[in-house]
Amino acid sequence: MTRPMPTTSSPVLTRRSLAKLALAGGGALALGGMLSGCSQPADGGDGAGTENDPGNASDDAQARVIVTMPTGAEPAAGFDPFVSWGCGEHVHEPLIQSTLIVTNADMGFENDLATDYFASDDGLVWTFTIREDAVFSDGEPLTAADVAFTVNGIIASPAAEADLSMVDEAVATGDYTVELHLNRPFNILLYTLANVGICPEHAHGADYSEHPIGSGRYVLTQWDKGQQVIFDANPLYYGEAPLIDRVVVLFMDEDASLAAAQSGSVDLAYTSATFADAAVDGYDLLNCRTVDSRGISLPTLPSGFTWENGDTSYEAGNDVTSDAALRRAMNVAIDRDLAIEHTLGGFGTPAYSVSDGMPWASDDMKVATDVDRARRILADGGWAAGADGVLEKGGVRASFDLLYMTPDTVRQALAADFAEQMAALGIEVNVRGVSWDDLEPQSYSQAILWGWGSNSPVEIYELNHSNGWGNYACRANATTDAYLDEAVGQTHVEDSYDYYRLAQWDGTTGVTPESDAPWVWIANVDHLYFVRAGLEVAEQKPHPHGHGWSIVNNVDRWSW
Repeated sequence: MTRPMPTTSSPVLTRRSLAKLALAGGGALALGGMLSGCSQPADGGDGAGTENDPGNASDDAQARVIVTMPTGAEPAAGFDPFVSWGCGEHVHEPLIQSTLIVTNADMGFENDLATDYFASDDGLVWTFTIREDAVFSDGEPLTAADVAFTVNGIIASPAAEADLSMVDEAVATGDYTVELHLNRPFNILLYTLANVGICPEHAHGADYSEHPIGSGRYVLTQWDKGQQVIFDANPLYYGEAPLIDRVVVLFMDEDASLAAAQSGSVDLAYTSATFADAAVDGYDLLNCRTVDSRGISLPTLPSGFTWENGDTSYEAGNDVTSDAALRRAMNVAIDRDLAIEHTLGGFGTPAYSVSDGMPWASDDMKVATDVDRARRILADGGWAAGADGVLEKGGVRASFDLLYMTPDTVRQALAADFAEQMAALGIEVNVRGVSWDDLEPQSYSQAILWGWGSNSPVEIYELNHSNGWGNYACRANATTDAYLDEAVGQTHVEDSYDYYRLAQWDGTTGVTPESDAPWVWIANVDHLYFVRAGLEVAEQKPHPHGHGWSIVNNVDRWSW
């Protein structure tokens, strides 16, 4: 049996390459080597340094901040938006380059380079008028030609991780007007453009990734690969001058990040629930809300199918998870708060979808924990206890594998907790940690605990549309597809929100725990940081999946 899926807009190996990149970080470097003399006294006073000491950025040490990020946050391909800087799976504002528009804390849009933009009635042409006072850090003016050059360059780049596949061509129709010609209506484009840094056509050469030129708030002053990057405020920036003159980012493993905070060597240090209770004198714990979701995909087809994604065919279907009553019961039975307490020390919030709290989220995705009700759902669905206590139905045991990607200890813990909770229902969940190379071929036939989350409705679309690159549950529903296509076809993004909600549940069909239940969502993982007392971190947008650059999206608005 074969159920074809049309070619998707994103190559199937994109997540594979991203996963390999995320897992490629090596061991922690020695703390002294990472800091390179950029220590700041715990009292915030100005530290002495050498010629290469980042502490010499200003006579006032409080005009700078030193932050830590995971080793995997260092951009392996450099600071080039044509590859992955600012975009891809872990999106963030590119700092060095300006973007046409930006998103605010409420996930609405504000202009950056753009002064105005609008779509044609059919949604196939988006026109942007850009400001006339922007210049690159080398003094050259930024024009519509640079915008077109950047967009067309990303489209043509096989290494690009920003999805601009819906754009056929960008055309500069004047010095300060550019048109984006689409091959299909797809307003999620705007969320992508909010993170695509505009590059100079005249200076985008072979060494651009290491020596980028942009028109953004900061310039890249120094990059010591494997250790640190240093950004200084761009004196030619057209906007409000940054309150923080110098930003030093140190790449280090989590234990080294904690040690850096405990020694008073950094101003903001990323951490996790594992270390959040550590004693760090002179620091407060900052807890940022996220859409960094953990959830389990449950193939909705029985075994024996083939699922096509791009040019690749996969074995699809699972005789256990294809039972709708079983999927609904697991959604109702799981105690999300208990799982968060057990695995995250309470540093998380229950997840009911891939976009909790976002403007396009649906309250219909929420479900109360009720184990007795879950048992009734199973009984009504024909499941009864077998001789060993595991439920059976028509000769099929309620036993399935749950895969997670190693070496992710959070996913491992959540998977184990899920298995323990389901065992009380008579459902046997066999947890297996595997590499991405082993997991990816099984992604349409096994239950998998994933990490998702974006400051964009792209994952609502891609995880739930029949043709979506993230539709690992193998659910194909024409009604859901129609709502999602209506959503992305709206010429005013705010008009799309209701269609996204209808795609999740319209009163008759959808992906809620009360309907097809193709996923069990468990937790949104808090992003935690030790922050030096006296440092005011500006209001944060919801952080997407990935504990990296999002924290410094608005570092220019931080203050002491």
